[in-house]
Amino acid sequence: MYSEMETFPVINLEKLNGEERAATMEQIKDACENWGFFELLNHGIPHDFLDTVERLTKEHYNKCMEQRFKELVASKALEGLQAEVTDMDWESTFFLRHLPESNMAEIPDLTHEYRKVMKEFALKLEKLAEEILDLLSENLGLERGYLKKAFHGTRGPTFGTKVSNYPPCPTPDKIKGLRAHTDAGGIILLFQDAQVSGLQLLKDGEWVDVPPMRHSIVINLGDQLEVITNGKYKSVEHRVIAQTNGARMSIASFYNPGSDAVIHPAPALVGKEAEEKELYPKFVFEDYMKLYAGLKFQAKEPRFEAMKARETTLPIATA
Repeated sequence: MYSEMETFPVINLEKLNGEERAATMEQIKDACENWGFFELLNHGIPHDFLDTVERLTKEHYNKCMEQRFKELVASKALEGLQAEVTDMDWESTFFLRHLPESNMAEIPDLTHEYRKVMKEFALKLEKLAEEILDLLSENLGLERGYLKKAFHGTRGPTFGTKVSNYPPCPTPDKIKGLRAHTDAGGIILLFQDAQVSGLQLLKDGEWVDVPPMRHSIVINLGDQLEVITNGKYKSVEHRVIAQTNGARMSIASFYNPGSDAVIHPAPALVGKEAEEKELYPKFVFEDYMKLYAGLKFQAKEPRFEAMKARETTLPIATA
């Protein structure tokens, strides 16, 4: 069982540059094996830049999204809920796509400054995601760049950002900010509100708070890393609890495989022992996403089984 003795893993990336490198790599390894989540400090993205991202995101919500959300709440009669709502989330969102092509120019209502800042934020997060993937490759004993290459496909990775606000909710016991799910993709980088918590992960059968820390980036692992590591690392179920006070901001960026990338356990992580045999299917990432679209809030195991059942002789890229 989860105990208070086990604290949520917080990694100071600066320590990779000194004599504490080995201990820090061990911390990252433990977080990947036992939590599926960890929080990064000193990640190289300047604090004042993060403050600007937060300020502009909240301004955009207040100016363009808040009224729309209120209208949605009214139209769905979500104000005085008597019964629990299980087919909807108490969140206001929009999506930005960065790679392979950006859709930033097509998103209405974004100021020139906000567009420019989010474009720069995406570049910084892309770089950080690739650094983290290299650290994971190193911990797994894979060659440097293995995970980045595994995600590549023919056009590089898919990278996008979900910008969410969770307004105060009058009935948080009746509706989730975001229902429990695992993330389908690769590696997720989250910049969240430092004041209002709400994000929880499932550990040893209990829901554990992900502590909001100012200027941190929370990392979590998606289903694709579970497959590539042959189950050594796990994607973990998480949810957002709606709060009665304060609007929570969450900017989650998803560094995913390219749509035509063939995903399969890394041969180096498939041993001869029965428990290390290839436990996961081989599939094209886009096919998995099509399946996930309809099953996001259900368990991941049947998704893996379904991909296994339709597994064909997909080529393993050697490049």
